[in-house]
Amino acid sequence: MLQPARTGALSISSIDVHAEGEPGRILLGAHLLVRGATWPERMHWCEEHLDGLRRLLLREPRGHPSMCAVLVLPPLDPEADVGIIVLEQGGFRPMSGSNTMCAVTALLETGNLPAVEPETVVRIDTAVGPVEATARVEGGRVRWVRVRNVPSFPLALDREIVVPQYGPVVVDVAFGGQFYVQARAADMGVALGPEHAPAIARAGTALLAAAREQVPVLHPERPDVREIALVMLHGPGATPGVSGRNSVVLPAGRITLDDPASWRGTLDRSPCGTGTCARMAALHARGELALGEEFVHQGVLGTTFRGVLHERTAVGGRDAVVPSIQGRAWITGYAQHVLQPDDPFPTGLTVGDIWSTVRD
Repeated sequence: MLQPARTGALSISSIDVHAEGEPGRILLGAHLLVRGATWPERMHWCEEHLDGLRRLLLREPRGHPSMCAVLVLPPLDPEADVGIIVLEQGGFRPMSGSNTMCAVTALLETGNLPAVEPETVVRIDTAVGPVEATARVEGGRVRWVRVRNVPSFPLALDREIVVPQYGPVVVDVAFGGQFYVQARAADMGVALGPEHAPAIARAGTALLAAAREQVPVLHPERPDVREIALVMLHGPGATPGVSGRNSVVLPAGRITLDDPASWRGTLDRSPCGTGTCARMAALHARGELALGEEFVHQGVLGTTFRGVLHERTAVGGRDAVVPSIQGRAWITGYAQHVLQPDDPFPTGLTVGDIWSTVRD
């Protein structure tokens, strides 16, 4: 993955993929970079030692505010095939549905893992537990990936929080691989759809900043998972066969509640995998989604993930469900990213026209 060039430059190779529109940059050979005998140790190592790499690859000029990446690692679980750590604009994350689809597609279509037709099962080790991906393979191509995720659960339902400039808003906070705060788009005064993207991004980041201050979270079995990572604004399906629509907002830098200028972000181009799992867990807790009932979730581009709840379980004494989400990913390129020793932006760059003005 990392190679010194003869000019003294650093060269980083990646397989670039998108899952239903959301870009993921897959980095192989990350075992050369990441240390740690446990997942918390690995995550902490990345935060302490690899944040410059995260910024370099996700920020301009090599990335953009919607770019994500995946470090593919040897698993710690002996029954798994690979381990993954997800790189997002907000930091290192333990799990992502769309990025898992990207990674599985890249590994199978490039031969880094053996692809067996008609279906190949890839067992994935993550910082929040084991994940199983089933890929439909035809003629060497991955036609879809179904990700059976970690147990998902609501942490708070119908919780009222106060968002400056928006007022009191009723939200759900739920875990689907990451913690999400979720609210009806209409309650934030915005409509869903790509034409409303600036208003969605501003409302979403404001809501996320408020939720982080007003709703403490802690995974009952993973004490290192203690932050609301992302925000989802949702609404009813607008076309036949669609159960619901959503926009997940990815903060474009650090956000603070007392600085509206920092309320900037981009919309997840996919229907969001872990967010869909968190949404299904909240709906099931309300009695609005049954086990085995298909939930078709549509994102900003009109693409969909198909979700299903398979069984009930418990996480640290909390009622939970085991979800899966299914979608498709496409390889878009094989990239060689270069950092010259005299590059004035060794960890990438951001400008306040599209990024948060608060530096992280």
